[in-house]
Amino acid sequence: MPYFDAASSAPLHPVARQALLAALDEGWADPSRLYREGRRARMLLDAAREAAAEAVGCRPDELVFTSSGTRAVHTGIAGALAARRRVGRHLVVSAVEHSSVLHSAAEHEAAGGTTTEVPVDRAGRVDPAAYAQALRADTALACLQSANHEVGTEQPVAEIAQECRAVGVPLLVDAAQSLAWGPVEGDWSLLTASAHKWGGPAGVGLLVVRKGVRFAAQGPADERESGRAAGFENLPAIVAAAASLRAVRAEAAAEAVRLRALVDRIRARVPELVPDVEVVGDPVRRLPHVVTFSCLYVDGETLLHELDLAGFSVSSGSSCTSSTLTPSHVLRAMGVLTEGNVRISLPPGTAPQDVDRFLEVLPGAVAGVRERLGAPVESSGPAEAESLVVDSLGKRCPIPVIELAKVIGDVPVGGTVTVLSDDEAARLDIPAWCGMRGQEYMGERPAERGAAYVVRRVS
Repeated sequence: MPYFDAASSAPLHPVARQALLAALDEGWADPSRLYREGRRARMLLDAAREAAAEAVGCRPDELVFTSSGTRAVHTGIAGALAARRRVGRHLVVSAVEHSSVLHSAAEHEAAGGTTTEVPVDRAGRVDPAAYAQALRADTALACLQSANHEVGTEQPVAEIAQECRAVGVPLLVDAAQSLAWGPVEGDWSLLTASAHKWGGPAGVGLLVVRKGVRFAAQGPADERESGRAAGFENLPAIVAAAASLRAVRAEAAAEAVRLRALVDRIRARVPELVPDVEVVGDPVRRLPHVVTFSCLYVDGETLLHELDLAGFSVSSGSSCTSSTLTPSHVLRAMGVLTEGNVRISLPPGTAPQDVDRFLEVLPGAVAGVRERLGAPVESSGPAEAESLVVDSLGKRCPIPVIELAKVIGDVPVGGTVTVLSDDEAARLDIPAWCGMRGQEYMGERPAERGAAYVVRRVS
């Protein structure tokens, strides 16, 4: 069964498995003890730290191991903000950061701090000039991902790090998605990553704090990991994480070329095979293994279930998820279609025939979901009214867009359709539908419940 969700968690690398098993036998003792078993454990921990630091491009004493990438982010942001409280309490992030960064920002605001979210363009990329404008005299910390978790767009880290350095603001980089492919360029100050993203075991994160960067660890003091990550180190997992990072880096150059070619094939073929599809993310400045697309008139979770039944494990940043029923914050910030979203992230070793088989299965899966949802077929029926109102209150995406598409042909050119909806995704998907179908989005106005979205028929 092809697994196409490496951006969520990559399969355990064979080197990680070997190192993990070996470290279970040799690295079970307390590395802080001076007896033989403790010294052996300390040597394994030091060697793992040196290997990870070499891959990151930092000094070993700048890197600590945490219990996860999320914990590394929370610890890094909290410690940097606390150390620079006299400077101010302003935090800068991009609008498409990982949820761990945005959750930290929300906690910072709840404690009285302020946050500025820098917008992105339609490809999901931050403009360095716009980011620089968000930096203020009271900015304590700036955060920027090296590459987006959901659409794969690479960010201009080096340029923004230079802007931050010029005004004395430390930059924390979330490198979870990119570290397997190479070190993060630029004069950044803090960096975080997560081992399970590159084929290491889950439960190991990295936090790097450059020498000279002010940092005050929060919470009760702990003597381990320079006082920045409390608790007994999971030494077997750490050893496996460092070994697998070194292994994937050795393979990265050749595998990036191979996977990029497979992703290029998906990016080109999906719009040819499936009507009303938008491929999102930067087509060039992106991770080599990630491609994301959104399908009109499709519920993302239903489509993922159909693909799972067909033997493909994929992910979704869908506008409607079973847990939140809210649009993806990444797709919302980009201003692209959020419904029917599918993210393909190929693990190393993906076979070309698996990609070909996926492209064979996808059109039928999308067509089946659209048929069950009652998606419209192209219609050329006579126009009957100058304006129509569609009541989609209480209906979740993609139903409001489907109902709009069904009736747009019932008004003449120049006529309008008003969609009443209380689904947050409609605010994004109705304008996106207009852009894809060549109709004019007239805007929204308040309604008794939700909002009224007005569309004018152009053709």
